[in-house]
Amino acid sequence: MSGLRYCASAGCLARGSGALMEALNTAISRGELGDQIQLRPVGCLGPCSQGPLLALDPDGDLYAGVDPQDAETLVAALARRLHQSSDQATPLEWAPARGQRLDLSEPFFQRQRRIVLEHCGLIDPTDLEQAIAVGAYGQLERVLQGWSPEQVVTELQRSGLRGRGGAGYPTGLKWATVARMPGARKVVVCNADEGDPGAFMDRAVLEGDPHRVLEGMAIAAYAVGADHGFIYIRAEYELAIERLRLAIEQAVDRGRLGAGLFGTGFGFTLELRVGAGAYVCGEETALIASIEGKRGTPRPRPPYPAERGVGGRPTLINNVETFANVAPILREGADWFAAIGSAGSSGTKVFSLTGHVRRGGLVEVPMGTSLATVVLEMGEGSPHGSAVKAVQTGGPSGGCVPADQLDTPLDYESLQALGTIMGSGGMVVLDQSTDMVALAAYFMAFCREESCGKCVPCRAGTVQLHGLLEKILAGQASHADLDQLETLGAMVMDTSLCGLGQSAPKPMLSTLRYFRGEYLARLEAP
Repeated sequence: MSGLRYCASAGCLARGSGALMEALNTAISRGELGDQIQLRPVGCLGPCSQGPLLALDPDGDLYAGVDPQDAETLVAALARRLHQSSDQATPLEWAPARGQRLDLSEPFFQRQRRIVLEHCGLIDPTDLEQAIAVGAYGQLERVLQGWSPEQVVTELQRSGLRGRGGAGYPTGLKWATVARMPGARKVVVCNADEGDPGAFMDRAVLEGDPHRVLEGMAIAAYAVGADHGFIYIRAEYELAIERLRLAIEQAVDRGRLGAGLFGTGFGFTLELRVGAGAYVCGEETALIASIEGKRGTPRPRPPYPAERGVGGRPTLINNVETFANVAPILREGADWFAAIGSAGSSGTKVFSLTGHVRRGGLVEVPMGTSLATVVLEMGEGSPHGSAVKAVQTGGPSGGCVPADQLDTPLDYESLQALGTIMGSGGMVVLDQSTDMVALAAYFMAFCREESCGKCVPCRAGTVQLHGLLEKILAGQASHADLDQLETLGAMVMDTSLCGLGQSAPKPMLSTLRYFRGEYLARLEAP
């Protein structure tokens, strides 16, 4: 049987994947051998900027930009091959009129190591049976029937997995802290409030392999002694919400969530909480307030969520990608995961590659891979003959890495040394046409609007910083204003209550550090 997998994630759907699916279904239903051609939706296939994407089985070929008008000729070519030969290794005599077959030997594909994304693009995310066929919930069953909670926590600690939400806190240590807390009822929370401009890693995982995340949460609950969990997701992610709701319903129906899992005394229930889109709710304490039905504002810590979180109970919070790593680590072993990546930053990281880049999309590479490898090799550099000027990482909480620093390895400490962060994985490529002062003003305006207003340094400081940047853009600022910009930026970072304010000046300060000449050129003559 021949198979066709079309990307049914948000990016490709926006580029016409739905129309392509309808055309293929129509062509298959008309053909004589239609019952031997299987068409199924799958998650992200990678090069999102070239969608809609279509994969052919068992050939392994991947086609980009396929037009619905190509559906009839493709299905006819498949039918001819099925009719003429039972050997599916026979080359398919077909080429799309408007799209192209991608070369899978190119760096974009060969440089990846897919652990979190291993099943995205292969299985139908709405079909639990397909997920189970590739191992979903297998590690949960194995753990419940033979591991103690302490063994699970120890394995996570040995793996070296660090939180993929941005801060890079050791996951095993966080789990161990919650596990030690007294209390009969603890809570596990998945932070899916992915709000960075240009970031869509968590979205793609939830749209393409939601059961991987649910399994990771259930294992975490067993390890720390929790019986209930929440997935907090932003309302803009409509497709991810739809697939999560279906996945939770399917898991409950098949005994993968709920009471007495796999014949044991352990039970885990799960709720979905849809946020209104406030960026500040990506911060743990603001997220907890929103889950509880309160206004999403942060609170001082301690107490930390591990001690007192949702409903005053000990709460474990990890993001989507962190939970998606749990099952592979337990399946392959902590030593296997720790051997991938670099010292202090083990495993892989998923990045969304966007901006002024020839080939954008979703990539998963070992930690320690250089920015140059991702941007210049995998992304093929900037289009239209322009050169890369900088790469912005970490969203509004990050900074800009100049082109002469692209050999920097992608790990937590190396990026921090350059004045930026890895963040959740957004990576925006900027070419020579980018005005770095205007970019700093854009991100400062974003942080100003997203500030919850609870603390004065962030509430007033972001307004003042944005005003100074606007003054510089207008050519009305002096050297004294530039000095004030730096001084005020440092104060906002040092005195704000939560991570939003503490990191809001980073894009501005990094552009000042590496592109100061663009600021000086706009100052008034002395």
